[in-house]
Amino acid sequence: MKILFAASEAVPFAASGGLADVAGSLPKAIASKGHECCVVIPKYRDIPEKLLEDAEFIANLTVDVSWRKQYCGIFRTERDGVTCYFIDNDYYFNRDGLYGFYDDCERFVFFDRAVLEMLRYIGFKPDIISCNDWQTALIPVYYNIYYKYQQGFDNIKISFTIHNIEYQGKYGREVLEEVMGIPRYNAGLVEYDGYINMLKGAIETSDSLITVSPSYAWEILDPWYAHGLDRILVTKQYKLKGIINGIDTESYDPSTDCSIAWHYSEKDLSGKIECKKFLLSELGLSDGDEPIIGIVTRFVNHKGIDLIRYMFEEMLKLGFKFAILGSGDRMYEDFFSEMAARYPEKVSVNLGFVPDLARRIYAGADMFLMPSQSEPCGLAQMISMRYGTIPIVRETGGLRDTVRDNGGENGNGFTFKTYNADDMLDAVKRSKLVYDNKSEWENLVERAMKCDFGWSKPAEEYIKAFSELL
Repeated sequence: MKILFAASEAVPFAASGGLADVAGSLPKAIASKGHECCVVIPKYRDIPEKLLEDAEFIANLTVDVSWRKQYCGIFRTERDGVTCYFIDNDYYFNRDGLYGFYDDCERFVFFDRAVLEMLRYIGFKPDIISCNDWQTALIPVYYNIYYKYQQGFDNIKISFTIHNIEYQGKYGREVLEEVMGIPRYNAGLVEYDGYINMLKGAIETSDSLITVSPSYAWEILDPWYAHGLDRILVTKQYKLKGIINGIDTESYDPSTDCSIAWHYSEKDLSGKIECKKFLLSELGLSDGDEPIIGIVTRFVNHKGIDLIRYMFEEMLKLGFKFAILGSGDRMYEDFFSEMAARYPEKVSVNLGFVPDLARRIYAGADMFLMPSQSEPCGLAQMISMRYGTIPIVRETGGLRDTVRDNGGENGNGFTFKTYNADDMLDAVKRSKLVYDNKSEWENLVERAMKCDFGWSKPAEEYIKAFSELL
Protein backbone atom coordinates (compact mmCIF):
# COMPACT_ATOMS: atom_id res chain seq x y z
CA MET A 1 0.00 0.00 0.00
CA LYS A 2 0.94 3.64 -0.48
CA ILE A 3 -0.08 5.73 2.52
CA LEU A 4 0.15 9.50 3.03
CA PHE A 5 -0.10 10.72 6.62
CA ALA A 6 -1.30 14.32 6.90
CA ALA A 7 -0.82 15.95 10.29
CA SER A 8 -0.23 19.37 11.81
CA GLU A 9 2.84 18.15 13.72
CA ALA A 10 5.26 15.23 13.79
CA VAL A 11 8.39 14.38 15.76
CA PRO A 12 11.21 15.20 15.47
CA PHE A 13 10.24 18.28 13.42
CA ALA A 14 7.47 19.99 15.41
CA ALA A 15 5.57 18.83 18.46
CA SER A 16 3.08 20.07 21.02
CA GLY A 17 1.50 16.81 22.16
CA GLY A 18 0.80 13.13 21.53
CA LEU A 19 -0.28 13.70 17.92
CA ALA A 20 3.33 14.46 16.99
CA ASP A 21 4.51 11.17 18.52
CA VAL A 22 1.97 9.23 16.48
CA ALA A 23 2.68 11.06 13.22
CA GLY A 24 6.40 10.55 13.74
CA SER A 25 6.36 6.89 14.83
CA LEU A 26 3.41 5.15 13.15
CA PRO A 27 4.52 5.77 9.52
CA LYS A 28 7.98 4.42 10.39
CA ALA A 29 6.45 1.28 11.92
CA ILE A 30 4.19 0.69 8.90
CA ALA A 31 7.05 1.31 6.47
CA SER A 32 9.13 -1.32 8.28
CA LYS A 33 6.44 -3.87 7.35
CA GLY A 34 6.89 -3.30 3.62
CA HIS A 35 4.52 -0.44 2.82
CA GLU A 36 5.40 2.92 1.27
CA CYS A 37 4.69 5.77 3.68
CA CYS A 38 4.94 9.54 3.43
CA VAL A 39 4.21 12.28 5.96
CA VAL A 40 3.22 15.88 5.24
CA ILE A 41 3.22 18.72 7.79
CA PRO A 42 3.47 22.53 7.59
CA LYS A 43 6.96 24.02 7.33
CA TYR A 44 6.91 25.88 10.64
CA ARG A 45 9.52 28.36 11.79
CA ASP A 46 9.97 26.21 14.92
CA ILE A 47 11.42 23.26 12.95
CA PRO A 48 15.16 23.10 13.78
CA GLU A 49 17.24 24.17 10.79
CA LYS A 50 19.53 21.15 11.04
CA LEU A 51 16.57 18.83 10.35
CA LEU A 52 15.90 20.60 7.04
CA GLU A 53 19.50 20.91 5.85
CA ASP A 54 19.01 18.13 3.30
CA ALA A 55 15.46 19.13 2.35
CA GLU A 56 14.92 19.22 -1.40
CA PHE A 57 12.74 21.88 -3.04
CA ILE A 58 10.16 20.09 -5.21
CA ALA A 59 7.82 22.71 -6.64
CA ASN A 60 5.94 25.93 -6.08
CA LEU A 61 2.28 26.25 -6.87
CA THR A 62 -0.76 28.33 -6.01
CA VAL A 63 -3.46 27.12 -3.68
CA ASP A 64 -7.03 28.40 -3.59
CA VAL A 65 -8.15 29.76 -0.23
CA SER A 66 -11.69 30.73 -1.14
CA TRP A 67 -11.27 33.61 -3.66
CA ARG A 68 -7.56 34.11 -2.82
CA LYS A 69 -4.67 32.35 -4.51
CA GLN A 70 -1.73 31.75 -2.16
CA TYR A 71 1.85 30.70 -2.81
CA CYS A 72 2.78 27.18 -1.69
CA GLY A 73 6.23 25.62 -1.71
CA ILE A 74 6.83 21.87 -1.42
CA PHE A 75 9.97 20.52 0.26
CA ARG A 76 10.99 16.91 0.79
CA THR A 77 13.45 14.96 2.95
CA GLU A 78 13.93 11.35 4.02
CA ARG A 79 13.98 10.06 7.58
CA ASP A 80 13.94 6.47 8.89
CA GLY A 81 12.61 5.07 5.63
CA VAL A 82 9.77 7.61 5.45
CA THR A 83 9.52 10.49 2.97
CA CYS A 84 8.59 13.72 4.73
CA TYR A 85 6.99 16.63 2.85
CA PHE A 86 6.68 20.18 4.11
CA ILE A 87 4.10 22.76 3.01
CA ASP A 88 5.77 26.18 2.88
CA ASN A 89 4.09 29.57 3.19
CA ASP A 90 5.74 32.24 5.30
CA TYR A 91 2.56 34.19 5.93
CA TYR A 92 0.81 31.20 7.51
CA PHE A 93 3.64 29.22 9.11
CA ASN A 94 6.64 31.50 9.70
CA ARG A 95 5.52 32.27 13.26
CA ASP A 96 6.54 31.36 16.78
CA GLY A 97 4.45 28.39 17.88
CA LEU A 98 2.15 26.01 16.06
CA TYR A 99 -1.39 27.03 17.06
CA GLY A 100 -3.38 29.64 18.91
CA PHE A 101 -3.46 32.36 16.23
CA TYR A 102 -6.50 34.42 15.24
CA ASP A 103 -6.45 32.94 11.72
CA ASP A 104 -5.91 29.24 12.54
CA CYS A 105 -8.98 28.40 10.48
CA GLU A 106 -7.50 30.00 7.36
CA ARG A 107 -4.04 28.55 8.02
CA PHE A 108 -5.29 24.98 8.03
CA VAL A 109 -7.77 25.54 5.20
CA PHE A 110 -4.67 26.46 3.18
CA PHE A 111 -2.77 23.42 4.47
CA ASP A 112 -5.59 21.00 3.65
CA ARG A 113 -6.01 22.30 0.10
CA ALA A 114 -2.22 22.28 -0.33
CA VAL A 115 -1.96 18.61 0.69
CA LEU A 116 -4.33 17.63 -2.11
CA GLU A 117 -2.79 19.98 -4.69
CA MET A 118 0.66 18.63 -3.77
CA LEU A 119 -0.26 15.22 -5.18
CA ARG A 120 -0.01 16.63 -8.71
CA TYR A 121 3.71 17.35 -8.21
CA ILE A 122 5.34 14.70 -6.03
CA GLY A 123 4.99 11.55 -8.15
CA PHE A 124 3.25 9.71 -5.34
CA LYS A 125 -0.40 8.71 -5.59
CA PRO A 126 -1.53 7.33 -2.23
CA ASP A 127 -4.00 4.50 -1.84
CA ILE A 128 -4.83 5.89 1.61
CA ILE A 129 -4.65 9.40 3.02
CA SER A 130 -4.58 9.19 6.80
CA CYS A 131 -5.75 12.50 8.32
CA ASN A 132 -5.32 13.43 11.98
CA ASP A 133 -7.38 15.79 14.16
CA TRP A 134 -9.29 18.93 13.20
CA GLN A 135 -6.36 20.64 11.50
CA THR A 136 -6.62 18.12 8.63
CA ALA A 137 -10.38 17.60 8.84
CA LEU A 138 -11.15 19.44 5.59
CA ILE A 139 -8.99 17.13 3.45
CA PRO A 140 -11.79 14.53 3.10
CA VAL A 141 -14.33 17.34 2.64
CA TYR A 142 -12.36 18.98 -0.19
CA TYR A 143 -11.58 15.60 -1.73
CA ASN A 144 -15.27 14.73 -1.95
CA ILE A 145 -16.32 18.16 -3.25
CA TYR A 146 -13.51 19.02 -5.68
CA TYR A 147 -11.05 16.20 -6.34
CA LYS A 148 -12.76 12.82 -6.27
CA TYR A 149 -13.53 12.72 -9.98
CA GLN A 150 -10.42 14.48 -11.27
CA GLN A 151 -7.86 12.51 -13.23
CA GLY A 152 -5.15 11.18 -10.93
CA PHE A 153 -7.29 11.43 -7.81
CA ASP A 154 -9.52 8.41 -8.40
CA ASN A 155 -9.84 5.55 -5.92
CA ILE A 156 -8.12 7.28 -3.00
CA LYS A 157 -9.57 6.28 0.38
CA ILE A 158 -9.42 8.67 3.33
CA SER A 159 -9.12 7.52 6.93
CA PHE A 160 -9.53 10.05 9.72
CA THR A 161 -8.09 9.59 13.22
CA ILE A 162 -9.62 11.41 16.19
CA HIS A 163 -6.87 12.02 18.74
CA ASN A 164 -8.96 14.26 20.99
CA ILE A 165 -12.59 15.01 20.21
CA GLU A 166 -12.57 18.09 22.44
CA TYR A 167 -10.76 20.07 19.72
CA GLN A 168 -13.10 20.36 16.74
CA GLY A 169 -12.26 23.47 14.73
CA LYS A 170 -15.50 25.38 15.43
CA TYR A 171 -16.07 28.74 13.74
CA GLY A 172 -18.88 31.08 12.76
CA ARG A 173 -20.80 30.49 9.54
CA GLU A 174 -19.09 33.43 7.84
CA VAL A 175 -15.97 31.31 7.22
CA LEU A 176 -17.86 28.87 4.96
CA GLU A 177 -17.53 30.83 1.71
CA GLU A 178 -15.15 33.62 2.75
CA VAL A 179 -12.36 31.34 4.03
CA MET A 180 -13.14 27.71 3.24
CA GLY A 181 -14.52 28.25 -0.24
CA ILE A 182 -17.21 25.63 0.28
CA PRO A 183 -20.42 26.25 -1.74
CA ARG A 184 -23.61 26.79 0.23
CA TYR A 185 -25.17 23.68 -1.26
CA ASN A 186 -22.40 21.67 0.47
CA ALA A 187 -22.74 23.55 3.75
CA GLY A 188 -24.49 20.59 5.39
CA LEU A 189 -21.22 18.69 5.40
CA VAL A 190 -19.64 21.04 7.93
CA GLU A 191 -22.56 22.81 9.67
CA TYR A 192 -23.44 21.59 13.14
CA ASP A 193 -25.38 23.20 15.97
CA GLY A 194 -25.32 26.58 14.27
CA TYR A 195 -21.55 26.63 13.71
CA ILE A 196 -19.07 25.48 11.13
CA ASN A 197 -17.46 22.40 12.66
CA MET A 198 -14.44 21.09 10.75
CA LEU A 199 -14.28 17.81 12.68
CA LYS A 200 -17.92 17.14 11.83
CA GLY A 201 -17.02 17.48 8.16
CA ALA A 202 -14.38 14.77 8.50
CA ILE A 203 -16.82 12.48 10.32
CA GLU A 204 -19.30 12.92 7.46
CA THR A 205 -16.94 12.47 4.51
CA SER A 206 -14.12 10.11 5.61
CA ASP A 207 -14.23 6.48 4.54
CA SER A 208 -13.23 5.31 8.02
CA LEU A 209 -12.89 6.79 11.51
CA ILE A 210 -10.25 5.66 13.99
CA THR A 211 -9.79 6.64 17.61
CA VAL A 212 -6.57 6.18 19.52
CA SER A 213 -7.90 3.49 21.86
CA PRO A 214 -10.74 0.92 21.69
CA SER A 215 -12.41 2.29 24.82
CA TYR A 216 -12.43 5.83 23.45
CA ALA A 217 -14.23 4.59 20.33
CA TRP A 218 -17.32 3.69 22.34
CA GLU A 219 -16.91 6.42 24.97
CA ILE A 220 -17.33 9.19 22.37
CA LEU A 221 -20.80 7.86 21.55
CA ASP A 222 -21.76 9.15 25.02
CA PRO A 223 -22.53 12.86 25.51
CA TRP A 224 -20.24 12.93 28.58
CA TYR A 225 -17.19 12.38 26.35
CA ALA A 226 -18.27 13.56 22.89
CA HIS A 227 -18.32 17.35 23.41
CA GLY A 228 -21.52 17.60 21.39
CA LEU A 229 -20.65 15.24 18.52
CA ASP A 230 -22.32 12.11 19.89
CA ARG A 231 -25.43 12.63 17.73
CA ILE A 232 -23.48 12.48 14.48
CA LEU A 233 -21.10 9.75 15.67
CA VAL A 234 -23.95 7.43 16.63
CA THR A 235 -24.99 7.44 12.97
CA LYS A 236 -21.43 6.64 11.81
CA GLN A 237 -20.66 3.70 14.11
CA TYR A 238 -20.31 1.41 11.10
CA LYS A 239 -17.02 3.07 10.15
CA LEU A 240 -15.65 3.72 13.67
CA LYS A 241 -13.00 1.63 15.42
CA GLY A 242 -10.31 2.13 18.05
CA ILE A 243 -6.60 1.27 17.84
CA ILE A 244 -4.36 1.88 20.83
CA ASN A 245 -1.31 4.07 20.24
CA GLY A 246 2.21 2.86 20.87
CA ILE A 247 5.36 4.57 22.09
CA ASP A 248 8.84 4.72 20.62
CA THR A 249 10.48 1.96 22.65
CA GLU A 250 13.91 2.77 21.24
CA SER A 251 13.76 6.34 22.50
CA TYR A 252 12.06 5.45 25.79
CA ASP A 253 14.46 2.74 26.95
CA PRO A 254 15.88 2.85 30.49
CA SER A 255 18.79 0.66 29.43
CA THR A 256 20.06 3.26 26.92
CA ASP A 257 18.37 6.60 27.75
CA CYS A 258 21.11 9.22 28.05
CA SER A 259 18.76 11.64 29.88
CA ILE A 260 18.57 9.56 33.05
CA ALA A 261 21.18 9.18 35.78
CA TRP A 262 21.62 5.41 35.64
CA HIS A 263 20.70 2.65 33.20
CA TYR A 264 18.67 -0.38 34.24
CA SER A 265 16.26 -3.06 32.99
CA GLU A 266 13.62 -5.41 34.39
CA LYS A 267 16.40 -7.96 34.99
CA ASP A 268 18.47 -5.55 37.08
CA LEU A 269 16.58 -2.79 38.90
CA SER A 270 19.54 -1.48 40.88
CA GLY A 271 19.88 1.45 38.46
CA LYS A 272 16.33 2.58 39.22
CA ILE A 273 17.28 2.99 42.87
CA GLU A 274 20.14 5.25 41.77
CA CYS A 275 17.75 7.21 39.52
CA LYS A 276 15.49 7.80 42.53
CA LYS A 277 18.41 9.05 44.63
CA PHE A 278 19.48 11.38 41.81
CA LEU A 279 15.93 12.73 41.40
CA LEU A 280 15.62 13.46 45.13
CA SER A 281 18.91 15.35 45.02
CA GLU A 282 18.10 17.21 41.79
CA LEU A 283 14.70 18.37 43.05
CA GLY A 284 15.88 19.23 46.57
CA LEU A 285 13.64 16.67 48.28
CA SER A 286 14.61 14.97 51.52
CA ASP A 287 16.46 11.65 51.42
CA GLY A 288 14.61 8.51 52.39
CA ASP A 289 12.79 5.50 51.07
CA GLU A 290 9.33 7.10 51.07
CA PRO A 291 7.57 6.55 47.71
CA ILE A 292 7.68 9.33 45.11
CA ILE A 293 4.59 10.04 43.01
CA GLY A 294 5.43 11.53 39.62
CA ILE A 295 3.04 13.83 37.77
CA VAL A 296 3.92 15.02 34.25
CA THR A 297 0.87 16.61 32.66
CA ARG A 298 -1.02 19.68 31.56
CA PHE A 299 -2.77 21.38 34.46
CA VAL A 300 -6.31 21.30 33.06
CA ASN A 301 -9.62 19.95 34.33
CA HIS A 302 -9.91 16.86 32.17
CA LYS A 303 -6.55 15.59 33.48
CA GLY A 304 -8.14 15.15 36.91
CA ILE A 305 -6.09 17.87 38.61
CA ASP A 306 -9.04 18.85 40.78
CA LEU A 307 -9.01 15.35 42.35
CA ILE A 308 -5.30 15.66 43.06
CA ARG A 309 -5.79 19.10 44.59
CA TYR A 310 -8.62 17.88 46.81
CA MET A 311 -6.60 14.96 48.23
CA PHE A 312 -3.08 16.37 47.99
CA GLU A 313 -2.42 16.91 51.68
CA GLU A 314 -4.07 13.58 52.53
CA MET A 315 -1.53 11.87 50.26
CA LEU A 316 1.31 13.78 51.92
CA LYS A 317 0.12 12.51 55.31
CA LEU A 318 0.38 8.94 53.98
CA GLY A 319 4.11 9.49 53.48
CA PHE A 320 4.35 10.28 49.76
CA LYS A 321 6.63 12.77 48.07
CA PHE A 322 5.78 14.47 44.79
CA ALA A 323 7.78 15.30 41.67
CA ILE A 324 5.52 17.50 39.50
CA LEU A 325 6.18 18.90 36.04
CA GLY A 326 3.66 20.73 33.87
CA SER A 327 1.80 23.92 33.13
CA GLY A 328 -1.72 25.03 32.36
CA ASP A 329 -4.54 26.76 34.23
CA ARG A 330 -3.27 29.47 36.55
CA MET A 331 -5.25 28.28 39.57
CA TYR A 332 -3.59 24.85 39.39
CA GLU A 333 -0.13 26.32 38.85
CA ASP A 334 -0.66 28.54 41.89
CA PHE A 335 -1.90 25.61 43.98
CA PHE A 336 1.09 23.38 43.23
CA SER A 337 3.49 26.29 43.76
CA GLU A 338 1.91 26.91 47.17
CA MET A 339 2.26 23.22 48.10
CA ALA A 340 5.94 23.30 47.10
CA ALA A 341 6.46 26.37 49.28
CA ARG A 342 4.68 24.83 52.27
CA TYR A 343 6.28 21.38 51.98
CA PRO A 344 9.69 22.00 50.35
CA GLU A 345 11.14 18.66 51.49
CA LYS A 346 8.21 16.66 50.13
CA VAL A 347 6.98 18.52 47.03
CA SER A 348 8.87 19.68 43.96
CA VAL A 349 7.08 21.64 41.23
CA ASN A 350 8.56 22.74 37.90
CA LEU A 351 6.24 24.83 35.73
CA GLY A 352 6.58 24.33 31.99
CA PHE A 353 7.84 21.28 30.15
CA VAL A 354 11.45 20.07 30.27
CA PRO A 355 11.76 16.82 28.25
CA ASP A 356 14.92 15.57 30.00
CA LEU A 357 13.44 16.25 33.44
CA ALA A 358 10.27 14.42 32.42
CA ARG A 359 12.35 11.34 31.65
CA ARG A 360 14.17 11.58 34.98
CA ILE A 361 10.79 11.72 36.74
CA TYR A 362 9.62 8.65 34.80
CA ALA A 363 12.81 6.85 35.84
CA GLY A 364 13.15 8.10 39.43
CA ALA A 365 9.55 8.09 40.67
CA ASP A 366 7.88 5.01 42.15
CA MET A 367 4.29 5.73 41.05
CA PHE A 368 2.79 7.88 38.31
CA LEU A 369 -0.60 9.51 38.95
CA MET A 370 -3.12 10.04 36.07
CA PRO A 371 -6.69 10.42 37.44
CA SER A 372 -8.09 11.74 34.14
CA GLN A 373 -11.73 12.62 33.50
CA SER A 374 -11.12 11.47 29.93
CA GLU A 375 -8.02 10.21 28.15
CA PRO A 376 -8.26 9.32 24.44
CA CYS A 377 -5.13 7.18 24.71
CA GLY A 378 -2.49 8.60 27.00
CA LEU A 379 1.20 7.95 26.45
CA ALA A 380 2.51 8.86 29.91
CA GLN A 381 1.18 5.70 31.58
CA MET A 382 2.91 3.55 28.95
CA ILE A 383 6.16 5.48 29.24
CA SER A 384 6.07 5.24 33.04
CA MET A 385 5.65 1.45 32.88
CA ARG A 386 8.52 1.26 30.40
CA TYR A 387 10.65 2.87 33.13
CA GLY A 388 9.28 0.65 35.92
CA THR A 389 7.15 3.39 37.48
CA ILE A 390 3.72 2.09 38.43
CA PRO A 391 0.71 4.03 37.08
CA ILE A 392 -2.29 4.94 39.23
CA VAL A 393 -5.10 5.78 36.81
CA ARG A 394 -8.82 6.17 36.40
CA GLU A 395 -10.38 3.57 34.10
CA THR A 396 -11.15 5.69 31.05
CA GLY A 397 -10.11 5.61 27.39
CA GLY A 398 -6.61 4.35 26.75
CA LEU A 399 -5.90 4.15 30.48
CA ARG A 400 -8.49 1.39 30.75
CA ASP A 401 -6.97 -0.41 27.75
CA THR A 402 -3.36 -0.37 28.96
CA VAL A 403 -3.41 -0.53 32.78
CA ARG A 404 -4.64 -3.64 34.62
CA ASP A 405 -5.29 -3.37 38.33
CA ASN A 406 -2.86 -5.16 40.61
CA GLY A 407 -5.80 -6.73 42.41
CA GLY A 408 -6.17 -9.19 39.53
CA GLU A 409 -3.80 -11.53 37.72
CA ASN A 410 -0.98 -9.96 35.72
CA GLY A 411 -1.70 -6.50 37.11
CA ASN A 412 0.62 -3.71 36.03
CA GLY A 413 -0.79 -0.75 37.96
CA PHE A 414 -3.61 0.52 40.17
CA THR A 415 -6.96 1.68 38.83
CA PHE A 416 -10.23 3.18 40.04
CA LYS A 417 -13.51 3.47 38.16
CA THR A 418 -15.53 6.52 39.19
CA TYR A 419 -14.36 10.11 38.94
CA ASN A 420 -14.20 10.52 42.69
CA ALA A 421 -11.43 11.82 44.95
CA ASP A 422 -11.98 9.17 47.62
CA ASP A 423 -11.73 6.38 45.05
CA MET A 424 -8.49 7.89 43.77
CA LEU A 425 -7.14 8.06 47.32
CA ASP A 426 -8.06 4.40 47.85
CA ALA A 427 -5.99 3.40 44.79
CA VAL A 428 -3.08 5.47 46.12
CA LYS A 429 -3.36 3.75 49.53
CA ARG A 430 -3.35 0.32 47.87
CA SER A 431 -0.19 1.23 45.97
CA LYS A 432 1.48 2.19 49.26
CA LEU A 433 0.57 -1.18 50.82
CA VAL A 434 2.22 -3.04 47.96
CA TYR A 435 5.22 -0.68 47.95
CA ASP A 436 5.85 -1.53 51.61
CA ASN A 437 6.14 -5.21 50.62
CA LYS A 438 9.42 -5.02 48.70
CA SER A 439 9.32 -8.44 47.02
CA GLU A 440 5.73 -7.94 45.84
CA TRP A 441 6.61 -4.45 44.59
CA GLU A 442 9.60 -5.73 42.60
CA ASN A 443 7.40 -8.34 40.96
CA LEU A 444 4.91 -5.62 40.02
CA VAL A 445 7.66 -3.42 38.57
CA GLU A 446 9.01 -6.33 36.51
CA ARG A 447 5.54 -7.09 35.12
CA ALA A 448 5.04 -3.46 34.16
CA MET A 449 8.41 -3.25 32.41
CA LYS A 450 7.74 -6.42 30.41
CA CYS A 451 4.57 -4.95 28.85
CA ASP A 452 4.95 -4.39 25.10
CA PHE A 453 3.79 -0.89 24.18
CA GLY A 454 5.80 -0.61 20.97
CA TRP A 455 4.35 0.35 17.60
CA SER A 456 4.55 -3.10 15.97
CA LYS A 457 1.09 -4.35 17.02
CA PRO A 458 -0.73 -1.02 16.46
CA ALA A 459 0.94 -0.77 13.03
CA GLU A 460 -0.45 -4.19 12.11
CA GLU A 461 -3.92 -3.09 13.16
CA TYR A 462 -3.66 0.09 11.07
CA ILE A 463 -2.48 -1.95 8.09
CA LYS A 464 -5.48 -4.26 8.53
CA ALA A 465 -7.86 -1.30 8.78
CA PHE A 466 -6.39 0.36 5.66
CA SER A 467 -6.46 -2.94 3.73
CA GLU A 468 -10.16 -3.37 4.54
CA LEU A 469 -10.82 0.10 3.11
CA LEU A 470 -9.24 -0.92 -0.19
